Amino acid sequence: MAIQKHTADPKSQRANKRKWTNLDADETPNIEHKSNPQPNAPTKTFNHHKTSQAPNHLLKRRDELLLSRRALPIWPQAEAIRDELRKKNVLVLTGATGSGKSTQVPQFLLSEKWCKKCIAITQPRRVAAISLARRVADEMGCLFGSQSPAAKVGYSVRFDNATGPNTKVKFLTEGMLLQEMLRDPLLPQYSAVIVDEVHERSVNVDLILGFLRTLVDGPSRGGKRKIPLKVVIMSATADVEALVKFFNESSESERKDDHDSEKSGPGKSPDDETSPHEPTKSLVSTCFVEGRQYPVKTIHLPEPSQDWVESALKIIFQIHLKEPLSDNKPGDILCFLTGQDTIEALEKLVNDYAEHLDKDIPKLQALPLFAALPQHAQQRIFQRAPPRTRKVILSTNIAETSVTVPGVRYVIDCGKSKIKQFRNKLGLESLLVKPVSKSAAIQRTGRAGRETEGTCYRLYTEEGYKAMDERTTPEILRCDLSHALLMMKARGVDDVLGFPFLDRPPREAMEKALMQLLHLSALTETGSISDTGLKISRFPLTPTLGRVLVEAAVPERDCLLDAIDIISALSVENIFLNLVSEERKEEAEVARRDLFRREGDHMTLLATVRRYAEEQTDRKAWCERHFVSHRAMQNVMDIRKQLRQQCTQLKMLASTNNSSKPSEEHTNAILHCILRGFISNTARLMPDGSYRTLMGNQTVAIHPGSVLFGKKLEAIVFTEFVFTSKAWARGVSAVQLDWVQGVVEEVM
Repeated sequence: MAIQKHTADPKSQRANKRKWTNLDADETPNIEHKSNPQPNAPTKTFNHHKTSQAPNHLLKRRDELLLSRRALPIWPQAEAIRDELRKKNVLVLTGATGSGKSTQVPQFLLSEKWCKKCIAITQPRRVAAISLARRVADEMGCLFGSQSPAAKVGYSVRFDNATGPNTKVKFLTEGMLLQEMLRDPLLPQYSAVIVDEVHERSVNVDLILGFLRTLVDGPSRGGKRKIPLKVVIMSATADVEALVKFFNESSESERKDDHDSEKSGPGKSPDDETSPHEPTKSLVSTCFVEGRQYPVKTIHLPEPSQDWVESALKIIFQIHLKEPLSDNKPGDILCFLTGQDTIEALEKLVNDYAEHLDKDIPKLQALPLFAALPQHAQQRIFQRAPPRTRKVILSTNIAETSVTVPGVRYVIDCGKSKIKQFRNKLGLESLLVKPVSKSAAIQRTGRAGRETEGTCYRLYTEEGYKAMDERTTPEILRCDLSHALLMMKARGVDDVLGFPFLDRPPREAMEKALMQLLHLSALTETGSISDTGLKISRFPLTPTLGRVLVEAAVPERDCLLDAIDIISALSVENIFLNLVSEERKEEAEVARRDLFRREGDHMTLLATVRRYAEEQTDRKAWCERHFVSHRAMQNVMDIRKQLRQQCTQLKMLASTNNSSKPSEEHTNAILHCILRGFISNTARLMPDGSYRTLMGNQTVAIHPGSVLFGKKLEAIVFTEFVFTSKAWARGVSAVQLDWVQGVVEEVM
């Protein structure tokens, strides 16, 4: 395959150093740092707390890691960071890739006098939260997670909490911090909250920033907290000026509204006291940390690729056969793809081809990396490859900033990612494959230059790169806001239109979301949150899925366990293997025939989860026979267990409840529950054979992956809207039109 070569200008490389991302789990390079520590490096370490209960091997590991920690660019900045937070309550910290922000900042703060309680560090993805927690536990020489009551480092992610009574450093996903804010808005369990990866600008990050702004700068400077909360905003490429202005804006209004109380407030620094007539000083500190970046050669395709998987496969083996693998130099490959489906397809192709390599050629090991990956599979990414073996990590954009994979020298970038796009006029949220931004492309390229000179192969042209947007649009400006507004209502924010957003969403989108919540009975007619809405807000689910659960618990439905099984399967990307060849697809269709249900995909998911759960001998073999992903099913079982526990805690599920045996009446009850949650996603059959949504009048077609593909049904309900070559409905069930009309009348 012909490829155009382009070597980045060294000046451009230096200019772009500020755009690289931060250090994550195993990002500390495994190199010998023979030079002496920097003169201004801190002489004391910040994690040598009481570790008498830690085994000797953990203390030994801690001491081994100390040298590499001292070599990190952020290490000399430790005292400056601590000093800024003594003077002010908010710090905006930007740092290039390799700086060490994610692992070191919480450790720097642990020994501060104001740090009496836990430090929370948010991450956009569960993989990052878990791997970072593991790394920090190693560096502190302490037990990890819930291994012991003495464990000082833990994590909390959706459906998995590994913390203890003595946890001092807690990595958690943004969604989990929002859940904790619902339980107690003042966050009394924390001395500091560190919001990491702010540049990704997820909806949850924007909500957290808004809530934290009111918390650190609320009435009496910090609300009702006796000791002010310290807030650290960390990013690789974020707009520092916008963040500083955002946190200062409420400070200025506080001074105008309550100048006298501010002077004596617990969060007021003496340096910041001003009269109403004096120019106001910033209440936010800033800090920048340089990173390190080796030169990266960038290679574009001469023509756009029509098949990313095939193009990536060719380049992987081109690299493997032409670029020698050295024992003392990194040589692994990181390939960015769009999702679990393309990753698993390429994983199989790479491993199949690798089996037929000559014996004198090093082995090739393909490893997937995506958000739904089980924890044990995630850890393989960070482990050193066996001798004479090159790793190929096939990842979503999770490896762009959240997770740093050690040993990478080559990057293959498809230039695309999946994003959610909400169409206000249609009231439908679709999952689209779209080009990444220039900023994201630069981040991906930089992953090849973390440990040595590297090469990035872009599966798009140089003209394609120039046409990309400069930055990714913040999620809050393009997604369904119903979950965000429900969180705000549950936290007591009645005036959602007046909420302090870093970027204010369009009014039309907010009004559409409020109407959606009203349709779900999550809000009352006056706009306040209802009992149903409060229940929905307690689940780490979308409002639509949460509404399905609440409806399933109603006595006349009595199908909560079934709903939990279906929702657990919907919470992973796909439980069925994605197959490439037509021959394999035909084999799978025959093997899965006893799982398929005529009612549609949701009852098929239920049947599959039940059969897997009932399998007592060899679940992995059962999955292989039915072309089901064992990896995905393990994740489904974890989610299923946690949802059952949550429903029991909310007194929605009696511990003695058993799922009912299938019957037409029971099946109809399940479908009614799905319909109640997804009434906006219903369509009726038109005379021309197409389907048109009842709300929005959008033409949709049943996705080829559905068991109902090609069927002509009176009406359908679907749980996902995908737009590629046309508008597709995925996760489809057949329903009766009078059922749909009955629910529409109820919600309208």
